[in-house]
Amino acid sequence: MKPIFGRGPSLSLRLFFAVVLSASLMLADSRLNTFSHVRYFLNSFVAPIQYAADLPRVLFDGLYERMQSHKTLLESNQRLKQEVLTLRSDLILFNQYKEENQRLRKLLGSSFVRDERKMVTEVMAVDTSPYTHQVVIDKGRTDGVYEGQPVINEKGIVGQVTFVAAHNSRVLLLIDANSAIPVQDLRNDIRVIASGNGQSEYIQLEHIPSSTDIEEGDLLASSGLGGIYPEGYPVARVSKVDKDTRREFAVIEATPVVDFDRLRYLLLVWPNEDRQQKARQSLTDTLDKEAQRGQ
Repeated sequence: MKPIFGRGPSLSLRLFFAVVLSASLMLADSRLNTFSHVRYFLNSFVAPIQYAADLPRVLFDGLYERMQSHKTLLESNQRLKQEVLTLRSDLILFNQYKEENQRLRKLLGSSFVRDERKMVTEVMAVDTSPYTHQVVIDKGRTDGVYEGQPVINEKGIVGQVTFVAAHNSRVLLLIDANSAIPVQDLRNDIRVIASGNGQSEYIQLEHIPSSTDIEEGDLLASSGLGGIYPEGYPVARVSKVDKDTRREFAVIEATPVVDFDRLRYLLLVWPNEDRQQKARQSLTDTLDKEAQRGQ
């Protein structure tokens, strides 16, 4: 009895025929370009499918590049902000150092800073209560500072040292109510005493007869009398003269040449001994003359 379904060609035979057919078709296509239309049709049909299949990858790559670019821009922006901040801080310090350098040059280059020994000092603290006007400086006994030493800046006399510690000192400002300085009017060499009154705007001239020749605008400089302040340093300019014949003394005010609200760098001065000796001798002669007149 024959089976209903007969056995077909063997697997090996079928594989052989497939290989031969494929080789024949490839040879025919390469020589005769037989399947060019078929390939064109298949490519046209498959291309949209390939594009659709590749679209997620393209979108993902584009998104990834955008994210990376955005991240890079953010990092670059943050870095630039930090650099700008650093440069601005450096610029601020540079401007500050430049101003300090200019102040120091101006201080050391003042026309009235003479051949006396001098030392630059910096203000550490300020005490400006209604009754006290003093500053603390960063030089002390180890630097040779002594009590009664005159202190100036590039404009004129600031005050004198009243207390000395090892590494700092206290300076009594010219405007303090306990401060007084012998001055002379540079216009006519009249010598008077100028006293502080606790006001930074002006100092006052004490016990000046109404007949004394002092006018507004006159420049007052240290006279050198008393042996503390060297002679010739600017002190103040007369800003008010009130003379009343009914009063024995005139009311005279003078505006200090130093801006006491902006003290930063000062100069400690060691006065020339010869000049100091002459000043002491001048003071002695003046007192002797006054004593003789009294007799």
